[in-house]
Amino acid sequence: MTLQPNSRETLVNYCLRELGEPVLEVNVDEDQLEDRLDEAFEFWQEYHSDATKKVYFKHLITAEDKENKYLDLSNQILWVDRILPIDASGSNFLFDIEYQMRLADMNRLMSMGGIAEYTMMQSSLALYDMKLGSGTTEAIRFSRHEHKLFLDVDDDELKVGSYLLVAAWSTIDPETATSLYNDRLLKKYLTQLIKKQWGQNLIKFDGMVLPGGITLNGRQLYDDAIAEIEKIEADIRLSYELPIDFMIG
Repeated sequence: MTLQPNSRETLVNYCLRELGEPVLEVNVDEDQLEDRLDEAFEFWQEYHSDATKKVYFKHLITAEDKENKYLDLSNQILWVDRILPIDASGSNFLFDIEYQMRLADMNRLMSMGGIAEYTMMQSSLALYDMKLGSGTTEAIRFSRHEHKLFLDVDDDELKVGSYLLVAAWSTIDPETATSLYNDRLLKKYLTQLIKKQWGQNLIKFDGMVLPGGITLNGRQLYDDAIAEIEKIEADIRLSYELPIDFMIG
């Protein structure tokens, strides 16, 4: 019985068997196999919702953070939704203006007895907040390739010793969640990437006749793989990619 892939090595071996090994020799170098595996994970983690998760983590503001105006984040973070300030002392919580506004909203909702008007009111407040910059939302910029979360705030808004709660999306580490290696689309995608590499390696030998009358046709392998890769990528993006946030107004 064939074991399900649960590591980089077993996933690559599974894909090679799909392509005909050990009956056929798949002419792809080990380094090329590793490159194609990294390429498969890069696309899969970018667009497949099963490869990511929403995370919340707190960060203690230091003097260095206040001076730099940015936070160093893990390279697994894909994007940041928002940050929430947390007053460690809790002394100003009841006097926070946003808390008071939410409390007033809840009181109004209870008095009206309906959720529809409350929902419309919240949408209007969100629009005002975005257009007018009321200060109830944080000013942040996230640079994924620098792994930095920039804080575009005044110095007095960053208090050393206080906390920030960061809401973000992170890739799932396959070394801890090994079932990811057995994902159906990931296996199909990597198989076709290896097939494409195989065809690309053989293209220069197109038309060569081997002993027994076998003729190499690397171009056909390459073209078939390209067509399958396009279909798989379209399927992932159409059916499994997280929706893009947008606003209608």
